[in-house]
Amino acid sequence: MKGPPPKDVAVIIPTLRRPEFLERALTSVFAQKGVEHRLASVVVVDNDPEASAASIVGRLTEKSPVPLVYRHEPRPGVSTARNAGLAATLSPLIAFLDDDEKATPTWLAKLIKARETLDCDVVFGPIRGRVPPGTGWTTRYLEVFFGRQGPATTQVLDHAYGCGNSLMLRATALPGDAPFDPKTDQSGGEDDALFSALAMRGGTFGWAADAWVDEFAPPHRATLNYALTRAFAYGQSPPQIAWRQGKPVRMVLWMGVGAVQAGVWGLIALALTLTNSDRRAEALDKAARGLGKVFWTRGFEPHFYGVRELERLEKAKAD
Repeated sequence: MKGPPPKDVAVIIPTLRRPEFLERALTSVFAQKGVEHRLASVVVVDNDPEASAASIVGRLTEKSPVPLVYRHEPRPGVSTARNAGLAATLSPLIAFLDDDEKATPTWLAKLIKARETLDCDVVFGPIRGRVPPGTGWTTRYLEVFFGRQGPATTQVLDHAYGCGNSLMLRATALPGDAPFDPKTDQSGGEDDALFSALAMRGGTFGWAADAWVDEFAPPHRATLNYALTRAFAYGQSPPQIAWRQGKPVRMVLWMGVGAVQAGVWGLIALALTLTNSDRRAEALDKAARGLGKVFWTRGFEPHFYGVRELERLEKAKAD
């Protein structure tokens, strides 16, 4: 007789000095239904030089239905943290959940089912954006910004999303010992580079329409200024990828698209601002993404992670 299949899925949660958020994320993973025969471990990568997550993981270890693995990666950086998580498990399927996310009870089961049904290398799920009180007229925009919308049904995609709320086939989507580029440690964009390379190798992407998570934006991020800076960085991605792929013509075309986008949406944003319309946030977002396509070279890259995020957390604590 054949025995039960080996447990083959690990959930990786990188974290940086957000104890309440991490506890909420872990508790949501412990509550997953229908994956007892698949979930091998949960890996927490503490990216704080002071190892602030160690006590939380220690306290929650007894509550975990599967091995809860703690890894301290003291070098702050989003790619370094993700690579450290991968080094802590041999599981062939890797699910990524961010520390500011809370998974619904069937989240992982839905991701697994969608990946097997679609037979793809990476599958993504939708995200509901949550923001703290006090965001005023920007609330609706910020909820959409921190969320993720996609098709209404589970299906194959022709593009990728971000790592948060994803399930990846390690052998094809995460090759080598360090698939995430450490050069993106401070700026982010590590997932764009990873998925662009996967697409060039013929990799496939899928969408699990019912694999929901909630993402809770912390107060220091739930601001229009932060969101527009992130939008600018998102805009930088297409020309950056074109340049890395050795496609200068495509890079120039993206810059042209960005110039038009920035000009048109900048004027629309101005008009909406003069009429005090709440819709001006969306227009400013599109203008910022256009500017990012124009000013994409080194020196214009905003830094959101690693050392800069630690500085933001320190400032928020002082305030």
